[in-house]
Amino acid sequence: MSHSPLLNLPGPSAELLDDIGAALAGARDFVTDFAPELVVTFSPDHYNGFFYRLMPPFCIGTSASGVGDYGTQSGPLNVAEDFANACAAAVLDADVDVAISAGMEVDHGTVQPLQTLFGDAAAVPIIPVFINSVATPLGPLRRVRALGTAIGKFLATLDKRVLVLGSGGLSHDPPVPTLATAPPAALDRIVRGVAMTPEQRSARQDAVMAAAHDFAHGESALQPLNPDWDRAFLDLIDANRLDEVDGWTNAWIAGEAGNSAHEVRTWVAAFAALAAAGPYATAHHYYRPAPELIAGFAIRTAVPA
Repeated sequence: MSHSPLLNLPGPSAELLDDIGAALAGARDFVTDFAPELVVTFSPDHYNGFFYRLMPPFCIGTSASGVGDYGTQSGPLNVAEDFANACAAAVLDADVDVAISAGMEVDHGTVQPLQTLFGDAAAVPIIPVFINSVATPLGPLRRVRALGTAIGKFLATLDKRVLVLGSGGLSHDPPVPTLATAPPAALDRIVRGVAMTPEQRSARQDAVMAAAHDFAHGESALQPLNPDWDRAFLDLIDANRLDEVDGWTNAWIAGEAGNSAHEVRTWVAAFAALAAAGPYATAHHYYRPAPELIAGFAIRTAVPA
């Protein structure tokens, strides 16, 4: 499923929120019926928990807390520490390099979907998996698929009902700071992790809302959404054709769908984990290009075929 800080902020129309809300309710019913005993989350970060002072491509948390950005839940999450450690060991044994964190901090990319699906983000045991989708240089997508496959094979050894959750937008290119363009205050944050003051957080929220307003009204220089690319990606997911992403370059993804379209890495990892158990079938096919969120917004549910 996609996420967006703008779902928690003033600005999006009631019609858009109702439409997305109905789709999210379908996903929530799916999860409630499945009643997972363990949830594995594949999520990006937006310079709230991971910074350029040390930026791993992948990281598994053995303990984690939400930072509470954009009105999401803050505080400790219910991390299944023993399973997380065992998962990390299994991934390394599968020749995929992954970091571990005993003090992971996660933002709305992880917490918003958990709150949406469970009400309380700490209601269920989780294994949080960070996938760098913002801070260049980025590794190739085939490595993301390898990570998902390794985790899926580990999960198949557990006698548990496991929900695998990928959290990321499709085409979108919001104003995210980069090493090349960030002003000094932003560099302090994205490199050294200097905490924002309440005033800075408020200013950032105002800037995000203003950017979304301008984008939705055709008054923005941000890269347009690409619904054709989004639908082609979803068709690939639906048809069990994950191996095709191995040939995608990061430059092509950014050029076609925007710099933050790299968040589809979370989808690739999640479906690769599911595909490790064999073919799957998708349902709850929701997609909407949402300029008010500066993103292509999608939801899929899936089960082994």
